[in-house]
Amino acid sequence: VQLQASGGGLVQAGGSVRLSCTASRTILSVFNSLNMAWYRQAPGKQREWVARITNGGITDYADSVKGRFTLSRDINRRRVYLQMNSLKPEDTAVYYCNAELRGSNSWGQGTLVTVSS
Repeated sequence: VQLQASGGGLVQAGGSVRLSCTASRTILSVFNSLNMAWYRQAPGKQREWVARITNGGITDYADSVKGRFTLSRDINRRRVYLQMNSLKPEDTAVYYCNAELRGSNSWGQGTLVTVSS
């Protein structure tokens, strides 16, 4: 599965950004089978899990983003969105989308989100 992430940028604290992850060249039946997630890696830190949406549409979030970030998906566009609200400087990181299919993982190229104080 090929993943393309987009939507990062510079935003002020308290602002919002929406990230997109597109599973390009993925047929519908495969996309519907994917469990998708977002991870992030801040400078000097390890990559951490942020949120996931299962192939059944169930979402789950890390405690640090719960109530501020929202995952959704557009099946027709083969796309998952991460809406990030009330951003904090500590949300600054490179965000990576991930797709898991029967134990096999694919990663997007990462998109940088910088939150200024």
